[in-house]
Amino acid sequence: MNPISRLMIAAFATAVLPQVAAGQDPAPTPQVRPLPVSQDAEATTPGALYCRSVADAVADARYARQVAALSELEERLSQRIAELEDKRADFEEWVRQREEMLSRADDSVIAIYSQMRPDAASEQIAIMEADAAAAILAKVEPRTASAILNEMKPETAAHLTNVMAGRGEPDKTDEG
Repeated sequence: MNPISRLMIAAFATAVLPQVAAGQDPAPTPQVRPLPVSQDAEATTPGALYCRSVADAVADARYARQVAALSELEERLSQRIAELEDKRADFEEWVRQREEMLSRADDSVIAIYSQMRPDAASEQIAIMEADAAAAILAKVEPRTASAILNEMKPETAAHLTNVMAGRGEPDKTDEG
């Protein structure tokens, strides 16, 4: 596919597809009709002679403007695609970190903390690394996790809850 075809497709996609996706009809292109002029008058008037002599230059200039506009649209489209790719990569990294955090909590460790008294478990979990603590709290029964969090300082409990929700900094550790 040649570059002009790609530019025309990009311009069409940028100009028309958002309107169609929004359920709107794309704006119709106005039709320009030439004024009726007799053949004899057209050939002899200075205006007609001038128009005929610059017609090719005007067509070339119009074509150049269209190519420039399509180039700009293609560049903007490429930038938007790059931004979306960056966001996708960020999201995949977040999912990878989340799965890694959850995998740190071994089933035997979960069983141990599930059987502990909430006050004893909260003291130990509060001094752990935040991502490990959040992984344990995420895997124990919700009733057990809420009892453990209830025994912690509110700041520590809030931080661990944010880490479990994927909104906190897992590297930060809170003591107490």
